[in-house]
Parts: sequence; C-alpha cells; structure tokens
Amino acid sequence: MRQLFPVGDRADDREWGLGELAEVYAYPPSGEPWLRANMVSTLDGAAHHDGRSQPISSAADMRIFGTLRALADIVVVGAETVRQEGYRPARARAEFAARRKAAGQAPAPAVAVVTAGLDLDFSLPLFTSPLVPTLVLTGAAADPGRVAEAERAGARVVAAGEGAGIDPGRAVEALSGLGYRRLLTEGGPRLLGQFVAAGVLDEICLTVAPMLTAGDAQRIAGGPSVELPRRFALLSMLEEEGFLFTRYGRL
Repeated sequence: MRQLFPVGDRADDREWGLGELAEVYAYPPSGEPWLRANMVSTLDGAAHHDGRSQPISSAADMRIFGTLRALADIVVVGAETVRQEGYRPARARAEFAARRKAAGQAPAPAVAVVTAGLDLDFSLPLFTSPLVPTLVLTGAAADPGRVAEAERAGARVVAAGEGAGIDPGRAVEALSGLGYRRLLTEGGPRLLGQFVAAGVLDEICLTVAPMLTAGDAQRIAGGPSVELPRRFALLSMLEEEGFLFTRYGRL
C-alpha cells in the first residue's frame, strides 16, 4: 500500500500496520458528532454486484473496513443491507483494545439498524448475542408489536422521527445523546442518500475498485436529490493493487 495524498513519507509501496491505518482514518479530536460513510464503487459506478459489495471488494478494502469499524462508536446501517449482507455483531479486535479503552469506548462498536417497518429477523445473532447491545432506529409511529419483539430480543429501540421512518438529523442527535459520537454508516445506498440529502454527512471514505460491471446496480447513494451539489475536500488517498482508498471531508 502507498499513500498518494497527502504526499509524504508513506509514498513507498509496502505493507502497512494497523496503527498507520488508524492514524490516517482517525476521527477529529473535537468530540462533536462526526458521521462518516464507508462505501465501495466500481469504475462505472456500481455499489454492488448481485446485491452484495463483497465481489467488488479486496483484502486491502477489508483491512480498511475493519479499521474504520474499530475506530467507531457505532455502525449505522439500513435494514435492507442487514438482510442482503447477512450482518453479524461487530467483534472486538485485540489489536485495537488498548486504543478503544483509552478513548473510553466499548470493546466493540454497537450496530444501529435503521428501519421503518422493523421487518427484521430478531432471532439473528445481531440482536440476540452482540458484544454491545444492538440499536434499532425507527420512527415514533412504528408498529408497537414489532417494537416489543425487538426489545424482547435484546435490542434497544430509539425513536428518531415523527412518522414510521427516521429523520436523519434527529438520528445523529439521538445517537450523540446516547454517547455515540464517532458514527460510521456502511449504507446501503438509500440510507446514505438520506444522510446526504439532509446535509448531515461529514465525511465519506470511498473505495474505487478497478472493475467494470455494467448492469443496473445502484450508485453508492440514492433517493432524493440535493438542490445544489455539495463540495467535499480530499483528505487522503491510498492505493493498493489498483484499488484507490479515498477519504473526503465536508468543506
């Protein structure tokens, strides 16, 4: 792996330690809520292949995926992505244990599932046996029966909207109020689109895979359009085996 931007002493192609990756992807030290997205896209804009991101990923992409999770307080993900990708609880990683303890974090990040209809299998390990209790983000008008089922499974249900769905800004505020300030969303595209349209996304870590897929796969963000495109600034860019690992922050 080599660092293309900013240019410095990591431009040589070599194996990186997890500490170096953690330094590049460190959250801002301010303590204010910071919502980061981590997504992958092919050269022709596909965010997945056959409904899953794994076919367009790589070993280096998965190392960065693991690093971003290890730095986060909570991983926010849409219900459809949970179903498609077979989400499991985030695991504790020994190599990040001291760093997380020093930062006052739990041994592993929590997972927050965003859902309007709570159409989820609450018997899955994500809900029944996580290291840190899973959250369900939904609206105040969600079906009380499904809410009760989620809570019986051990999940913590958080209302972040007036109707059945969430309000993205209120979701960030609610999670911050619970002590989750280092926020990471892994999509899917519809959820990321909601965060973009609401103007609450602070950073995006985008892996550009050197692949072409054609087809009708979604882009990394979908849903409502913004009135004017929002400009982000390049913070860092890494490369390994043709994969580009970019990091952009809001201006």
